[in-house]
Amino acid sequence: MTHLPRITLLVALLALGACRSDPIQFHTLTPAQPAPTSHNAADEILIESVSVPPQVDRPQLVIRQGDSSLAILETQWWGATLVDELRSALVDQLSNTRPARKLSLRVDVQRFDSLPGQYALLDARWRLRAREANTQLTCRSTLQTAAGSSIDDVVIAQQANVKRLAALISQAAASSSGTCPANG
Repeated sequence: MTHLPRITLLVALLALGACRSDPIQFHTLTPAQPAPTSHNAADEILIESVSVPPQVDRPQLVIRQGDSSLAILETQWWGATLVDELRSALVDQLSNTRPARKLSLRVDVQRFDSLPGQYALLDARWRLRAREANTQLTCRSTLQTAAGSSIDDVVIAQQANVKRLAALISQAAASSSGTCPANG
């Protein structure tokens, strides 16, 4: 009978060891090298709202698997909500935009696809509105960047997409043509 407590203890320790989980890694859409800034609140673009599809509106990264499957990565998380990550990245990237007038921006992400080893895709409708006038410009940008096979590669590709989106918004804000820029 003296061996039974030892065996029970050994089994309990083995069971606890099997319960170990992988550490959570956090990611951001704001690049490590922020955009150079010469901030002046008087001529900035105010971000009114950012929305994302419900499928990716979660703390964990969501990736595509094949044509119809999604995988929620339980150990790969955004540093903040995806909406807040996008907002922060856009604020960073738009910090040097000097529009001719005060503008507000709404961004409605239609698709935010990440497919490791293939691409990262950002498809967004966005609207610039003059804050003191009743004029607005509504555009749609579909941006796709090749991505390596790691999750870090996919996040970096999405960072590039956000940077390109911000460049298009900056171009439209600086223009007086009232037309949407080409995706470039």
